[in-house]
Amino acid sequence: MTTLRSARRSPVQYVWSLREDAQTVGRARAIIRDELSALALSPDFIDDAVLMVSELVTNAFMYGDSPYELILHIDAKEIMCVVVDGSPILPAPSPHDLQAEHGRGLRIIARLSDGFYGCHPQRYASHPDLVGKATWFALPRAGVAGTVVPIRAGT
Repeated sequence: MTTLRSARRSPVQYVWSLREDAQTVGRARAIIRDELSALALSPDFIDDAVLMVSELVTNAFMYGDSPYELILHIDAKEIMCVVVDGSPILPAPSPHDLQAEHGRGLRIIARLSDGFYGCHPQRYASHPDLVGKATWFALPRAGVAGTVVPIRAGT
């Protein structure tokens, strides 16, 4: 996966530590759904963000290392969801295989975020002495769609 841009800080940031257990992916989905619902965003916007967070957390558990952290950045133009894990290994896209059981998560994120996603080394928000990798996506808030030209992987 090519890093498209660095995840930037925003005026409002929320951070949750994630435990490595079977209920955490569902908990992360519920957190993001609750936080974005409070912003009066469209149901489709929220559903897309929840699906992408589910993919990020699942990938962190499958391919990353603990500790895990979920970060939500909110500003006037966009929301950004970030999952930090302890592995230094950046994700690489898998070959396109319609029969494969895994390997679609980053493609889903790329499509739903219109190319605004990436991965890079990052310090943990809750433990600045720890360095891991951040995998993230950004979505424009209502009313600003179409004002930017997305950067797409491979271009």
